[in-house]
Amino acid sequence: MIYLLSFIVVLGILVFVHEFGHFIAARKLGVGVTKFALGFGPKLFGVKRGETEYLICAIPLGGYVNLVGEESDGGPEEVPPEIAARSFNYKPVWVKISVVAAGPVCNLIFAVLAFWFVFLGGIPALSPQIGQVLPDSPAERAGLLQGDVVTSIDEKQINDWEKLAAMIRSGSPDKPLVFTVTRNGAETTISVVPEMRESQTIFGEKVLEPKIGIASGSEVIFRPTTVWSAFTQGFRETGKLIHLTVMTVVKLITRVLPSNTLGGPILIAQMAGEQARQGASSFMYFLGLLSVNLGILNLLPIPILDGGQIVFFAVEGALGRKLSTRFRGAAQRVGLALILMLTALVFYNDIARLFAR
Repeated sequence: MIYLLSFIVVLGILVFVHEFGHFIAARKLGVGVTKFALGFGPKLFGVKRGETEYLICAIPLGGYVNLVGEESDGGPEEVPPEIAARSFNYKPVWVKISVVAAGPVCNLIFAVLAFWFVFLGGIPALSPQIGQVLPDSPAERAGLLQGDVVTSIDEKQINDWEKLAAMIRSGSPDKPLVFTVTRNGAETTISVVPEMRESQTIFGEKVLEPKIGIASGSEVIFRPTTVWSAFTQGFRETGKLIHLTVMTVVKLITRVLPSNTLGGPILIAQMAGEQARQGASSFMYFLGLLSVNLGILNLLPIPILDGGQIVFFAVEGALGRKLSTRFRGAAQRVGLALILMLTALVFYNDIARLFAR
């Protein structure tokens, strides 16, 4: 039950944030909003305030905002002359792009805030303590031992494993690195010459880089933060995940990553439940991660997604005229077909994972 509830909460929050972006941008830029809905299908609950009806629908797999005069496959909605000034269809291109882009942008802003909440409790990092020394490695030959805590390399202070690994990767096979380590309460200096060895990136690509043959332990340390430093760390974390999401899409398109690595609602539900069990901080990080993914994927230039709509409006702005309804309708159907195929693929992957257990 916790998996289902966590899934509904996660999806509800992310969809609300996304649709609220469209909603608030439309309102601020003078576009009328007729419906703000969470979910699809039959209405479960609704209330009308002014011209806008706020809805909760039966199928919790998305949401939508209906704008006055918004185009559909059948062409622009008929708008009485007295409200044409508030019609989306009659607004300049920059307003249309702003309203469409506001959904993904709101997801990215939410991610920054989610990570800010996480990092207010301290910035987590792996301890620079050596958890394993590989046999017949430069580290073993030089005398590094499991349990050694690395405090500096080449007189540069080491506070966490990420900094330690970066220093090793920046080394060269013909130049020793001078490690200062704490062992049994005493400080020891050891020179280690890295060797070029094959490793894999997070995308499974094989690369050659300097290695010394050590692995981290499992100890996590928390660096204290201020409100501002937690916010800037949240901003950096969002930027890092944006880059990772974009590169993942690129690697999938170029077939570096296999399509069976994709996950869908079932995987999200499982992960949401696990993160909820681990506490508020883990759950908020998971929300931020998914919010980045939702924001970036919605910006892909696929018709029916926000990115595809932005491309349409940008082309209209460059041409100085609107694209034909026929062309837009055909493109939307192609985009819908692509999304349906992707949906079928991720559901297949999810079910295959369940049976593989």
